[in-house]
Amino acid sequence: MFDELKRELGRLHGRQQFSVALPSDADGYYDRECPSPECLCQFKVHEDDWRDKVRNEEVFCAFCGHAASSDKWFTQEQIEHAKAAAIAQVRSRIGSAMRRDAQRWNSRQSRSGFLRITMSVKDGPRHHLIPIAAAEPMRLRITCPQCSCRYAAVGAAFFCPACGHNAADLMFHQTLAGIRATLDALPGVRAAIPDRDTVETTARLVIENGLQNAVTAFQRYAEALHEKLSAAQAKPRRNAFQNLIEGSNLWKTATGKAYEDYLSPAAMAALARLFQQRHLLAHTQGVVDQDYLTRSGDTAYRVGQRIVVRDTAVRTGLQHIESLASGMARESP
Repeated sequence: MFDELKRELGRLHGRQQFSVALPSDADGYYDRECPSPECLCQFKVHEDDWRDKVRNEEVFCAFCGHAASSDKWFTQEQIEHAKAAAIAQVRSRIGSAMRRDAQRWNSRQSRSGFLRITMSVKDGPRHHLIPIAAAEPMRLRITCPQCSCRYAAVGAAFFCPACGHNAADLMFHQTLAGIRATLDALPGVRAAIPDRDTVETTARLVIENGLQNAVTAFQRYAEALHEKLSAAQAKPRRNAFQNLIEGSNLWKTATGKAYEDYLSPAAMAALARLFQQRHLLAHTQGVVDQDYLTRSGDTAYRVGQRIVVRDTAVRTGLQHIESLASGMARESP
């Protein structure tokens, strides 16, 4: 009676392959997600470059550099959509087999007999899958200087998905340019928000965030430069280059030159104060402690006060960071 169903279940036995279309976004980029549980960051790769430049054997996370084969980079949304599409296809094949069985059974029933038994198959509610939509296009577009692979991200992405090239130099300059653009936009923000308290809170957050992003960008750039010079040596501790003294010592060991060889004493003092202020923002919500006073040499505050970061100080700090990075880059291959 159920010959077609048995045959279809036999065909479905074991591993099955189903094709599910995953669209690119409006600019032709595929959504990708890092498979490392510690990362899981999402980025995009242009569909042409995913096909022509990315290798099946090894793809790199744009954020953390994790490497895995090309079939490991689907986003959670894409995986759930593929599962739903596969289940829908299986249900459709089983339903079709049962309807063929019912049709064959009914065709064998005598129309003139005293008793006629027919079979019908009632499908449950049919679920029509709406094609999955790609995530919104990401504003930061990067073209790898090594292999020309095009990828996109939100935030600081450092590694080319196709070749793994560390684009820390490109990201460093783009990040600093973005901080300046954000600071330039503050007058418009102030004019657009009528509430004075909200205006000042927003401006403070923008300025302080700019300072923290500038130090982080320098840290990542210094790490990349240092790695080129001392690949055979033990890696420095995590975030070592957020500390000016420790970073300068590491750089001097690798190159023979300290940060003071690239910046004036006044610039170094200003940069030390800003780096210590970033530390306060990250760890004490900006409240001054004795460690800050000792390390920064800042006599404008006492313990327990909260620092005030001005946009002019951040702009000056950006200039000093660029000068320091430029000098360091001349030593790096």
